[in-house]
Amino acid sequence: MKHHESHGKLLTTVDVGDCPPGSVDAIVVPTNRPASCLDTALGVAADLGRPLVVLTSGSAQPERLAKSARAGGVELLVVDVTALPRTALPRLATTEVLRGTEFERGTDTSLKRNLGLLVARVAGWRRVAFLDDDIKVPAPGDLDAAAGLLSAGYAAVGLAVGGFPDNSVVCHAHRATGGAQDTFIGGGALVIGRESMSSFFPTIYNEDWFFLLDDEGLRRSAITGRVVQKPYDPFANEVRAQVEEFGDCLAEGVFALLDDDGGFGAATDEDYWWDFLLGRLDLIDGILGRIKVRDHESMRMEIALRAARKRCDAIPPSLCVRYLEALAQDRRTWAAHVATRPVGATDLRGALPTLGLAAHGTYVAR
Repeated sequence: MKHHESHGKLLTTVDVGDCPPGSVDAIVVPTNRPASCLDTALGVAADLGRPLVVLTSGSAQPERLAKSARAGGVELLVVDVTALPRTALPRLATTEVLRGTEFERGTDTSLKRNLGLLVARVAGWRRVAFLDDDIKVPAPGDLDAAAGLLSAGYAAVGLAVGGFPDNSVVCHAHRATGGAQDTFIGGGALVIGRESMSSFFPTIYNEDWFFLLDDEGLRRSAITGRVVQKPYDPFANEVRAQVEEFGDCLAEGVFALLDDDGGFGAATDEDYWWDFLLGRLDLIDGILGRIKVRDHESMRMEIALRAARKRCDAIPPSLCVRYLEALAQDRRTWAAHVATRPVGATDLRGALPTLGLAAHGTYVAR
């Protein structure tokens, strides 16, 4: 199957000025970086006068975040996810399918976003904005514009990502060697409504694409406004290419089906995945063939691509089918878990005690 260079036809594009009035109730940011990387999110929360939920691990600094929030007059909840009890989130079949394999993804971004969904539910929020810590928001009001579109029947509204393109390693290399390559909406700048909180983010690359799916296909989604992605080096090492490949193959394969007919029934057919994975290998081989200059940058790109190709070649089509079957099962598991958390049971200060996580967070009043 030929690589789809854009999935833009799946989205409705709306100018900010044409969005109905609306507002986000809060901003949710997953991070494992130093507190200085949250300056943009703190600034957006201060400009809009909305609460900020920061879900941290790694080198994040909750004490410094709290100090900055107090100085900026921002209501803040910082949650350390590094030692959450097992009961905080349900056990998911998609995680178990990959456990112990070379395709297992070790990051905690999905866990953080899922916890953010639970906090939003018990706090009674109707519309929340997910932002990444490397996203700049030139016009914070664009988040409110996106929230307004939710009242027009959209399940999720992404902001267009300018600046450095937000793509996988393979798609970055495709663009860099002359291929046409678009971007799609994602969790880096995504506004969702309460109805979408019954969906979840699986632990896989492109988890935000899978969040947008239900059993029928893509939930009605739109794009408006603009944010800016800070630059990063997609070819810094081959590990990034390796860990992305399974999720990128699976997401691109599913969304190619959505592009073609609006459904993904064939995604549970192993023959489809045989064809798709062969097409993916052809795509990578074609990119490798277009690398002509033998400078340091090109060599790094080639190393990353060869790592991606090796990982792609190791993907069994049966695993793609099993993962998507597990994803359908997990949607029901997550929805049942969310339903046990009462809507609007508390204010933000009481969100963690309500979820049984009182020892894992820091609250700062506005």
